[in-house]
Amino acid sequence: MALTRGVTGVWRTCSGVLARYPLHSSGSVRAQGSVSGELLPRTSLSSPPWAEESNPVSPEEERRRHAAVVSTVQQRIQRRDFGRLFAVVHFAGRQWKVTDEDLILIENHIEAECGDRIRMEKVLLVGAEDFTLVGRPLLGKELVRVEAIVIEKTESWPKIHMRFWRRHRFQRKKIIIQPQTLLRIITVQLSPRLS
Repeated sequence: MALTRGVTGVWRTCSGVLARYPLHSSGSVRAQGSVSGELLPRTSLSSPPWAEESNPVSPEEERRRHAAVVSTVQQRIQRRDFGRLFAVVHFAGRQWKVTDEDLILIENHIEAECGDRIRMEKVLLVGAEDFTLVGRPLLGKELVRVEAIVIEKTESWPKIHMRFWRRHRFQRKKIIIQPQTLLRIITVQLSPRLS
């Protein structure tokens, strides 16, 4: 019994070594390097495993479909048949998705007094229920108009920032008060004509 266990263990060990180092003749070994012509090995990352398909839609058909979509959106905008608009604006270093009567709390001081109307000129996207116009990266100033009014200028609650090192007799306490500005979005308007 012990002898058969020992022989089986040796056989398993030897077969594992032989599987790792297969014996090849000198003619079947592939040369390493760029001599074979391919600089990169062909893997699933260098080329996808599925066959490359060509676009079944011709460029002429694609242009026709694009023109049909643009004309449909154009008609909806001219009839004002799109419902409530929303916009994504870049303001005070952040992006905000806004619609009419929204409130925005900005952790920043703005050079405008309470009651002043401001226009947000960096509009990235505007849309409704059935369509969305995306800028590359911004939409034109003549196409979209987003206006806001400054409601309130105040300061945040005091935030305590405490630094403390154990066994070093070190502690620092800093109280942070951030200026804040509250804005209300008045209008999100879209030009009646796409350019």
